[in-house]
Amino acid sequence: MISKHTIDLVFETARVEEVIGEFVQLKKSGSNFKGLSPFSDERTPSFMVSPAKQIWKDFSSGKGGNVLSFLMEHEHFSYPEAIRFLAKKYNIEIEETVESPEQQLQNNERESLFVVSEYANLYFQDILFNHPKGKAIGLSYFQERGYREDIIKKFQLGYCLDEWDAFTKDALSKGYELDYLDKTGLTIVKEDKQFDRFKGRVLFPIHSMSGRVLGFGGRTLSADKNIAKYVNSPESEIYHKSQILYGIFHAKKEIVKEDNCYLVEGYTDVISLHQAGIENVVASSGTALTPEQIRLIRRLTNNITVLFDGDSAGIKAAIRGVDLILEEGMNVRVLTFPDGDDPDSFSKKVSSEELKDYLQNNSKDFINYKVSLLLEDAKNDPVKKAALIRDIVNSIAKISDNIQREIYVQECAQLMHISEEVLFNELAQLHKKELKELHGASFPEKKSFKVLKAPSAEETQETFLQFLEREIIKLLLLHGNSKLDFIDWEDAHDERGRYQPKEVIHNNSVFEEIYLQLQADEIEFTHELFRSIYYEIINLFQQNGKIVSDALVNHAQFDISKEVTNILMEDEKHVIGNWAKRDILIKPKDDQNEVVKSVTDCILNLRRNLVNQKISELKNQFSENTNGNNNESLDLIMKYKGLEMLLSDKLGREV
Repeated sequence: MISKHTIDLVFETARVEEVIGEFVQLKKSGSNFKGLSPFSDERTPSFMVSPAKQIWKDFSSGKGGNVLSFLMEHEHFSYPEAIRFLAKKYNIEIEETVESPEQQLQNNERESLFVVSEYANLYFQDILFNHPKGKAIGLSYFQERGYREDIIKKFQLGYCLDEWDAFTKDALSKGYELDYLDKTGLTIVKEDKQFDRFKGRVLFPIHSMSGRVLGFGGRTLSADKNIAKYVNSPESEIYHKSQILYGIFHAKKEIVKEDNCYLVEGYTDVISLHQAGIENVVASSGTALTPEQIRLIRRLTNNITVLFDGDSAGIKAAIRGVDLILEEGMNVRVLTFPDGDDPDSFSKKVSSEELKDYLQNNSKDFINYKVSLLLEDAKNDPVKKAALIRDIVNSIAKISDNIQREIYVQECAQLMHISEEVLFNELAQLHKKELKELHGASFPEKKSFKVLKAPSAEETQETFLQFLEREIIKLLLLHGNSKLDFIDWEDAHDERGRYQPKEVIHNNSVFEEIYLQLQADEIEFTHELFRSIYYEIINLFQQNGKIVSDALVNHAQFDISKEVTNILMEDEKHVIGNWAKRDILIKPKDDQNEVVKSVTDCILNLRRNLVNQKISELKNQFSENTNGNNNESLDLIMKYKGLEMLLSDKLGREV
């Protein structure tokens, strides 16, 4: 078990904006950062990071928390995994206490798959660099491809011996379970026999965005045409090939820095470009590009450049998949290499500077590139040209931005020597067809209004009470340490003996004012979560003489951490929505008069609620007591009614 000292040190050292910045493209917005949600499919930012508070909030999905909760939500880490990830990032030595057998049993299957995969990764690297056959076969292959040793180590390349079960035997001898070797696909289990899946292959480990090993791609070194050139890990609980891109871990920082991502086809393309100094590059690993992969890139940049091989037939096949990128609202450019070359081979023919210049100066806008490429095929054939127009219009229709779409129509009309009107008409027809396919022959009928049952008085009261309790928590979190002047009233009489309450000003912290007032009325929170947070705040104040919100943001109880984060980030909604630009006025957060008024109103409302409860109880007693004298109960009801009127008067409300 990781010691408390290590956990505290991790929280003190880790910067939420630095960690999240590795997964999401963040842009400065006042004192905060904002970006696209990594948890939902969106095109306008609703994700906010507060460096001052060291918390984040995703307004589209409702998720939020501290740096640890982000890793647990985004990377599906367990609590210890997230701590270890941050400790490694910030070079913090982990202190551990001895785990009990019960705690060891709690390690779930997912973590076991990661552990087995990481062991395999280290094993294959060790074979490559230290085993005679590994050096003679695997290492020499990579060296023949021109890879430097630092690049081989950077991408953690490896080799699996050309023996049936060398890896499996070693793993079992070290205590790794066959069940997990089977589930990761590292070992193929058939009845009572086990075989190494990657026997005789060089290995390319596939990393998650955070750097964890998810699976492997293995290339055969055999010339036998009956043997598959590449074999990948099968789908597992930790490896979903449609949701990951090769090289994303090594490329993410450079993608954000360059605000562009190069997309290539294979592992070797990525590695060769890295060696040449181009690091903002990922590969789809030979699979058809998926929306999940595109969204992975879009978290880091809105710009993508697809690098095509020089083979014209391959280009025509590949551009069919690029429309998917347009659908995701990204800006797409394409680049082709000279005939016969791919990113891997071309990067070895030219210097790093020449490669950078070529990439910078030869990329073309995808739509215009597609028009020029297909026009060459159509030439003077009217039928082919008509098909080309429909193909281009289909691509333009994928673009969500209306202005961008219109500009493309204008440019394509000039290139294809056709009127804009024809292209706009074709777009309209395509849109109509899509609506018809989506809704059927006719648009769906409007649904009849559903009559909803009005909430009962008790339900309304309960909801209002929870609102008040949450407001109390919010005031404590945002202003609990602030010293302010509060007005109170003391019983007093004038010189003639008439009752005349006296106004008294107390200079208290917001916490002291709320705590003392609630204590005086013996008010208890009814909502379990708000009650827990309130008690935690009391403990913090008693221990530190002030409220330290970090302790609540980083609380081990995640429902407390999440709700505190939600409250602290609520006032950032106007930043996400640009309310100021829409002439929506925002009240200052720290207006002292507003804070005093809010505290007073909350307390008065809570008292009013208590009085209403007491009146209801007395009324029930009055109605049940049919035989006795009800004068006493009636007098009490009238007194409480008078108190209710007084409280309502202070709140400026009518009873």
